[in-house]
Amino acid sequence: MQYRSGVRPIGRSGRSALRQAPEPGLVRAMSVVVLIVAAGRGQRAGAGLPKQYRRLAGRPVLARTLAAFLGQPRVDRVAVVIHPDDRPLYDEATAGLDLLPPIAGGPTRQDSVRLGLEALADLGPDIVLVHDAARPFVSPELIGRVIDAVPAIAALPVVDTLKRAEDGKATTGPARDGLWRAQTPQGFAYQALREAHRAAHGGPELTDDAAVAATAGIAVALIEGDEANFKLTTPDDFRRAEALLINRHPDVRVGQGFDVHALADLPGRPLMLGGIAVPHARALAGHSDADVALHALTDAVLGALAEGDIGQAFPPSDERWRGAASDQFLAFARDRVAARGGVIAHVDLTLICERPRIGPHREAMRTRIADILGVDLDRVAVKATTTEKLGFTGRGEGIAAQAVATVRLP
Repeated sequence: MQYRSGVRPIGRSGRSALRQAPEPGLVRAMSVVVLIVAAGRGQRAGAGLPKQYRRLAGRPVLARTLAAFLGQPRVDRVAVVIHPDDRPLYDEATAGLDLLPPIAGGPTRQDSVRLGLEALADLGPDIVLVHDAARPFVSPELIGRVIDAVPAIAALPVVDTLKRAEDGKATTGPARDGLWRAQTPQGFAYQALREAHRAAHGGPELTDDAAVAATAGIAVALIEGDEANFKLTTPDDFRRAEALLINRHPDVRVGQGFDVHALADLPGRPLMLGGIAVPHARALAGHSDADVALHALTDAVLGALAEGDIGQAFPPSDERWRGAASDQFLAFARDRVAARGGVIAHVDLTLICERPRIGPHREAMRTRIADILGVDLDRVAVKATTTEKLGFTGRGEGIAAQAVATVRLP
């Protein structure tokens, strides 16, 4: 690491690096810690999970947000404030990332930030950036501009005419001149923001840190934000975010997969197809749960990456996979796409059999596959056909599946 006259960079090696005394003749650079607020429930986004843990193009939203800060050389450490009930979801979403221990949040955003700031006391950073977990598209440029202008927040000027609503009717609203839409990150001197939150605790609830700072008399600069730095709140926001991610990946790959499993009398074993149990007199035979649909999809995704096939990744000679659920095979392929910085744009599955009838179960299969891949439902196609009673599928001896996956890489 090089030093320039008068400035000493702060390392990323641990807590002590943030408080290390400068060497003689050197002035320590400002240390920066990012506090990601991820304790909310995100009910308006739908889909069950809190929105920060939903998969966006195959990767958890929180992981995408964290990646934006972990890659910044001016950021020393990153900590996440979480809901106490979400620790398993947090551990899964952040596996392998270099983060400070998670911090248990409170019942409101303001409480969560205050608790997060108190938890950083031992580090004593100079600057703290507070950022919403559900804003995964924050740019390096915006992060840098907020750091440079502390105390400052990212914001966008209001361009639409504003109206007040009374009994469902539009009335005259405030003039838009001088009005801005607040975004995050919001950056402050750490000690000043902690004291402001302490003073505001127990008073009226405030919705962002700029408001908390204002109550303490801190003048906060407005830094022009970015329209792409929007907050994921509704299902439409997730669709917009998926489209944005896909457009950022110009290398289009297509892979195909094909698999066959025999039908057999296997008492007590369900017939697994497309990640769900389908009522039927017989089940598919195989080393794992023999879900022919998910096997074909796994090969299609791995084929798009040119990374071999399911047999190489999960050899049937390995006893670990005896009776294993095939959703973990497809999840492995999904994670390989994410590891390459890519997104899954679309998958198309065709099941070939006489029985069982696929139609009654099609939507449940689509939903389960979309859930495993972490993509929107309209990116998953499931179809079925027969061979007009010809061949082994026509005789009811087995089920075949073929799949095509479209993957986009940077």
